[in-house]
Amino acid sequence: MDLKQLKAIVTVAEVGSVTRAAELLHLVQPAVTRQIRTLEQELGIPLFERTGQGMRPTEAGAIMVDRARRALGELERARAEVQPTPGAVTGIVTVGLLESTSDLLAESLVSAVTEHHPGVQLRLMTAYSGHLQQWLDDGDLDLTLLYNLDSTPSLNARPLVRERLWAVAPASAGLRADRPVPFAEAAEHPLVMPTSGHALRSLIDAAAARAGAGLNIVAQTNSMRVQKQLVRAGHGWTVLPGLGIAEDVARGEVSAAPLSEPDVWRSIVLGTPRSGRTPPAVEVVARELVRQINSAVKQGRWPSARVDGTDGPAADV
Repeated sequence: MDLKQLKAIVTVAEVGSVTRAAELLHLVQPAVTRQIRTLEQELGIPLFERTGQGMRPTEAGAIMVDRARRALGELERARAEVQPTPGAVTGIVTVGLLESTSDLLAESLVSAVTEHHPGVQLRLMTAYSGHLQQWLDDGDLDLTLLYNLDSTPSLNARPLVRERLWAVAPASAGLRADRPVPFAEAAEHPLVMPTSGHALRSLIDAAAARAGAGLNIVAQTNSMRVQKQLVRAGHGWTVLPGLGIAEDVARGEVSAAPLSEPDVWRSIVLGTPRSGRTPPAVEVVARELVRQINSAVKQGRWPSARVDGTDGPAADV
């Protein structure tokens, strides 16, 4: 088994064609076919099946492609971490951002890292907390933002920000930042909710139990964008962090107010793996991400948030 074979099976799996893979690898088609067949003979099992839609990995092939992709990624990272200039920090860092934070943090993080650490290449992934945690556990992320999570045997969780949750309604409802809405009152309306098992949904369900309120759920979705779309269309109210709806409120597309009785907060943490050596590139990106978050909270660009461990006032939407 060699690197050429690993590159061949990964490329064929990604493009679904030996011919196209050969073009991307700058090889002739028979060479790619030979590399795959040699690996199949070594393993004693087919890695691909030919279908009407092209080459598709078998069950065993999918496992090999996943492992090969990770092996190639680690080699790429090792090559990038070799420092041609003493003192320079180089490498590839894959960062997970919560969907609700990406608009605020992605561009500023890339700008800061590019300016201060030009030898570091960033890869940004956005998703909900559960997916990001799984990707971190699987080794696909070097660090990630997560919420409402403590340290576990597999990861360290550093508290960063506490953020209040808001009731979000059509603009015609006239909700206001300076008039908190009791949870029981919000629950009287039809609700568009995150799907069960979603970390945000767990917070909402716990708040409903404390308020003694039932939830009249008309739709569930795993997309914040769809939540807001359904609210704008008048299908009901929803609950979201202030950061996720600040621009929608500013444009007058929805109205929003912080929840009360009880107040509902989420805690955002920085998750990093416990095992293995932390490359210098990952350390500098983690510091820069924390710096960008603290700056956003201090400047009031992160609505109703406060740095975890402080009791200062939070900014309004």
